[in-house]
Amino acid sequence: MRLAGKTALITGAARGIGLEFARAYIAEGASVALADIDEAKVRQSAEALGPKAFAIAMDVTHQDSIDAGFDEAVEKLGSIDILVNNAALFSASPIAEIIRADYERIFAVNVAGTLFCLQAAARHMIARGTGGKIINLASQAGRRGEPLVAVYCASKAAVISLTQSAGLDLIRHGINVNAIAPGVVDGEHWDGVDAHFARFEKRPLGEKKRLVGASVPIGRMAEPADLTGMAIFLASAEADYIVAQTYGVDGGNWMA
Repeated sequence: MRLAGKTALITGAARGIGLEFARAYIAEGASVALADIDEAKVRQSAEALGPKAFAIAMDVTHQDSIDAGFDEAVEKLGSIDILVNNAALFSASPIAEIIRADYERIFAVNVAGTLFCLQAAARHMIARGTGGKIINLASQAGRRGEPLVAVYCASKAAVISLTQSAGLDLIRHGINVNAIAPGVVDGEHWDGVDAHFARFEKRPLGEKKRLVGASVPIGRMAEPADLTGMAIFLASAEADYIVAQTYGVDGGNWMA
């Protein structure tokens, strides 16, 4: 098992990609703190994963909640070897219709949440003196603009940039910071994504999801489990010489 004896904290872990990463890490021998703003759901998810998982209520837009969550994780796990910054929000609208409140909401979670959770993990890892792994969730949307998704694209471009800067700064402490850039990943969130495009592109519900899935070179949308191999690799000793990189796991949508 590649993560035997390791400890991890995963944000946005009540469902979807974060929950699938938690399941994969436990299968590889890690103990995992699942953090999420949805306290009831994250506790249910942690209980379903068994004794190597526990839940933390965390709102990544509030520093007090981040600090308390990391303190609780360290108390229960003993340390944090791995952080996965997965918590994120999506929005869509034409440039002329973007409102400041939506911009601030998306950046508060996707950018500030990533930065200050990364900072909290890094401070713990530096004080402990044994290094660690930090994995940020970027997106293919951070590699290119899209006409209806300017705010989300910009937020994920910022995650890629943060990954580079933090990676270069923290490697002197033995902390590897890297990112995963998924393409289109199926899940319950796609109901909302599809509804946005149905509204702005005047499509029937479900058509955008079908078209997006068909356009992926591999022939389908990803499932959360398709991302776990990279998440395990970047958290393991096999990635010790990898610094400040963002890896596309997108079925061929973006060629780096």
